[in-house]
Amino acid sequence: MINYFANPTRFLKIAKGLQPIVALIAVGSILTGLYYSLIQSPPDYQQSETVRMMYVHVPAAWMAMFCYVALAGFSSVLLIWRHIVADILAKSTAPIGACFTFLALATGSLWGKPMWGTWWVWDARLTSVLILFLLYLGYMVLYNAFDDRSRGARAAAILSIVGVINVPIIKFSVDWWNTLHQPASVIKMDGPAIHSSMLTPLILMAVGYTSLFIWILLIRARAELNLQKVHALKIRLAKV
Repeated sequence: MINYFANPTRFLKIAKGLQPIVALIAVGSILTGLYYSLIQSPPDYQQSETVRMMYVHVPAAWMAMFCYVALAGFSSVLLIWRHIVADILAKSTAPIGACFTFLALATGSLWGKPMWGTWWVWDARLTSVLILFLLYLGYMVLYNAFDDRSRGARAAAILSIVGVINVPIIKFSVDWWNTLHQPASVIKMDGPAIHSSMLTPLILMAVGYTSLFIWILLIRARAELNLQKVHALKIRLAKV
């Protein structure tokens, strides 16, 4: 299966067909999710209208972790099988994941001010998410730190794989340490602990964010592959 998608020409063909589908899902899910979250969803009995920040913040935090796991996965494929498509997917994932992480940090700060009375606290969840953001930045810096692209790609891949240990720390930080964040209320062994009127827009936004990630990833990956084709063609023409 990995070898099947590793062929750049085959990947471009699949990506071209998949791109409009995920774009439609992304736009539809996000617009529907925003409608439900801003209009249909009721205010919280404790947080009042500020709870609406949850529909942007929580899916962004989920995507921050999801993108990093994807980054580590692509990096593993690169190190083991040396597939160029895995390299491009990893490189394309990093800035998208960094944007989701920044969005999670920014909206969390905006949400935290009215709830906690402060923009920032150095608790386990916030600190580990900040470390995740720095890992994304470190990956991008390290990737471009070498004149030899392959060396930079391998070094950045190793960093991403080592850094994946931070993902479970983020997930379970509210259980392992005393933090201001509430425990998990959606992904639980005994089922979600929030009402369907709030769960529905939350799931819609999560689907929309995931589709948006795939959409942007395909755009970036296709552009990068085409750039490499042009670069290779220039080199061949220069040798003629």
